[in-house]
Amino acid sequence: MSTSRSTSRASVRPLVVSTDDSLLDDLLRLLATAGAEAELATGGPALRRAHRQAPLVLVGADALTAGALRALPRRPGVVVVAGRDLPAADWAGAVEIGAERVAVLPDDESWLLARCTAAVRDPVERGRLVVVGGSCGGAGASTLATAVALAAAPGVTLVDADPWGAGLDLLLGAERADGLRWPDLTGLRGRVAGDALLAALPDVGGVSVVAASRSSPQRIPPDALAAVVDAARAVGCPVVVDVPRIAGEAALSVAAEADLAVLVVPARLRAATAARLLVEAPDSVWAGAHVVIRSVPGGLSRDEVADVVGRPVLAELAHDRSAVPRGERGEPPLVSARSPLGTVARRILGALQAQPVRP
Repeated sequence: MSTSRSTSRASVRPLVVSTDDSLLDDLLRLLATAGAEAELATGGPALRRAHRQAPLVLVGADALTAGALRALPRRPGVVVVAGRDLPAADWAGAVEIGAERVAVLPDDESWLLARCTAAVRDPVERGRLVVVGGSCGGAGASTLATAVALAAAPGVTLVDADPWGAGLDLLLGAERADGLRWPDLTGLRGRVAGDALLAALPDVGGVSVVAASRSSPQRIPPDALAAVVDAARAVGCPVVVDVPRIAGEAALSVAAEADLAVLVVPARLRAATAARLLVEAPDSVWAGAHVVIRSVPGGLSRDEVADVVGRPVLAELAHDRSAVPRGERGEPPLVSARSPLGTVARRILGALQAQPVRP
């Protein structure tokens, strides 16, 4: 037992790589303020182990030329710390080891303290991911995705994966709200600070929305979509992604990681048949999808849709007379306990909670 506890404690100690006594004093002081002890290593097996396990690696500018450090594989959570602005050669070294930032003391001391504190605090449970798609155009997947996000609020992120879908902010009545939209985010890659991202997004009723742009729509790079979704999930924020009917590489990659996939199927034969094609496609992200039927007058029954699609039906969405007029007035979908959208959204959230946590 004592060995296990010792190993656990060691694994959460930030690694400091430096032989600069003045810089070491500053870093040890900052880490002590953050409530952490440092592990010091400059080479050999100790460096390799700590570099692999540490929640944060602080590399002194004096160590950037060390061959042992450059030989290690890249990893997230590496910060170069210097006592003065770096010359060009050292900047190249920081890029080579994959540093997320160069912190210059004392100017960046507040940022570095916050970064150290975040690295050693108790890990946050990763936010769950729901993807919602439609078996055909006009199925109502975007409206349902928005309703699920509203029912899960506050503290949920709604992501529009369709760059030509006019923007989910319209469904929330937030088209004029300040905040970043996809054209501002397409350059994101790798690890992104979730708290900073969420603070920069439009927020409506506790829903942070990543929406498409109506003035300059453009393709969403897979790396950017993955970075946005991962950033929100990393701070414990549930994420709902609206996946377009013709999903590109970016949306399909995210959908493959979903804890729950929901396929909206209008209760008509062609729509149900299209859903079956999606479900049965090779390596389909919808193979294990939960089906939500959208009722239509004179349409198929619940059992008939389930038989055609080949998947069980999670819920049936009754006609909501308020949905269209609310949308035209710029009002969010109604998700009260007795509303059709609210009832189905909560059924979906219940199914999400029943899913095992993915590693």
